[in-house]
Amino acid sequence: MGAGYKMGHLRRVLIVAPTSVCAVWPQELAAYADFQYTARTLLGDKKHRLKELGDLVAFPFPHLKVAVINVEGVWRDGIFEALQAFDADLIICDESQRIKTFDAAQSKAMHRLGDQARYKLILSGTPVQNDAMDIFSQYRFLDPTIFGRNYYTFRSRYAVMGGFNKKQVVGYRDMDELIRKEHSIAYRVTKEEAVDLPEQTFENRMVALGKKERGIYNQLKRESVAQLEDGGQVTATTVLTRLLRLQQFTGGFLVEDDATKPQLASRGKLDALADILHDYVIEGRKKLVVFARFIPEVMEIIKLASAMLGKAGKKCVAIYGDIPKEQRGDIVKQFQTDPDTMVFAGQIDTAGTGITLTAADTCVYYSVNFNYATYSQSLSRIHRIGQKNRCTYIHLVTEKTVDETILRSLARKEDLAKTVVDDWRRLFD
Repeated sequence: MGAGYKMGHLRRVLIVAPTSVCAVWPQELAAYADFQYTARTLLGDKKHRLKELGDLVAFPFPHLKVAVINVEGVWRDGIFEALQAFDADLIICDESQRIKTFDAAQSKAMHRLGDQARYKLILSGTPVQNDAMDIFSQYRFLDPTIFGRNYYTFRSRYAVMGGFNKKQVVGYRDMDELIRKEHSIAYRVTKEEAVDLPEQTFENRMVALGKKERGIYNQLKRESVAQLEDGGQVTATTVLTRLLRLQQFTGGFLVEDDATKPQLASRGKLDALADILHDYVIEGRKKLVVFARFIPEVMEIIKLASAMLGKAGKKCVAIYGDIPKEQRGDIVKQFQTDPDTMVFAGQIDTAGTGITLTAADTCVYYSVNFNYATYSQSLSRIHRIGQKNRCTYIHLVTEKTVDETILRSLARKEDLAKTVVDDWRRLFD
C-alpha cells in the first residue's frame, strides 16, 4: 500500500473487513505506516458512515486516503453508491471468505466494486473451507480472468453434481488445474513457515460503544468520581469496586443499584466474538479458548458458542466458579481429546491456572482481571509443553474505556489493585 502510494499509483484505498477487524486496520497503520495517510472507519448508521466518507474525500492534504468498512455494510442502499463514487484505486478484502457465496448481496457488491478498481487484494487464512466452490466468488472479485464471471460455468468445469435433481456438489474434478490457476496469483505462508513470527502474537480488536451505550458509560464514570470524592478516605477496595462496574458494562452488562443480577445491555463484544467464532472455529475448523472475568459473561459466551456450533454438530465446554472441582478434569480432557468439542470458555480466575489447553493455539480474552500474575498464568494455558504451533491472543477491547486502562497496566506487568489509590482519578479519565 505504502509503496503504491509513494510510486504515485494509489490515491484512495478501500478496506473491507469483518466488523471486529475494522478497528485493527487504523491501529496497524498508526503503528507501521511510514507514509502520509488519513484513514476513516465507516461504521454506525448510514448518516455517520456517509459523513466519515465525505470528510475523507474532502481532506485537503495530499495523503493516501484510506476508508475502512465492514463487509456487511458495503451493499447497503446509498453506501454502495458512495463507495462507487469514492473510486478506490486499491480495494483490500480482508477475511475474503466472507464473500465466498457468489450470489450474496455483499459478494455481488464487492464484484462490482472490484470491476471498477485498478488494484485488488484478498487476504484470508481459509479461502476454501468446506467446498472447493468457495474460491469462485473471491476470485471473481480479485481477477475474473482466472475462473471467469459465471459461477455455473465454473461449477460445471470443476464439480461433479448429484443428489436430488443433480443440484448438489458430490465431488470434484480437475483439481490440479484449479489449484494451478488459483496459485497463479496467490501467495501462501503458514504460521510455521513465518520464521520471524514470535511464538506469541497479541492482537487487540476494538469494540465501539453506540451513542446510547457511550452515554450510559460516561454517566457511570461521573457517578464513580462523585462517589469517590464525597466518600471520605479513598481505598483500593472502593476504587476497584467502581472500576469493576465500568468493566462489567464494557462486557455488555449493566448492574442496576437495586438489581439482583447484571442485565445484558450491549452486544458489542459478543458480536466481535461471533466474528471470531465464525472465522476461526466454524470456517477455520480450529479449536478456541475464550477467557472472561465474570460468570455472566461466561454464560453468554457459552450461549453464543452453543448456538453457532450446534448447527455444525460441534460442542463447547466451560469451567467457571460454579463448576465442581471434581468435574473440571473431565471437562479439560474432553476439550483436549474430543474432535467435536471446539470451544473452551473459562472464567479467568477459575480456569486461568493449572490446566492444559494446548488443543487450541488461539485464545480470546473477552475481559481480564486487574492482576498481572493471574493474567500471565492464563497465557500459559495454550502456550506450554505439548503446543506445536505459535500462539495467538486476541483481546476484545471496548475503545475509550477502562478496558484500555487495564491492558496498559498489564503491559507494564502491574497489579492494578496495588496502584489505584495513588492516582485513582486517571483511571476515570
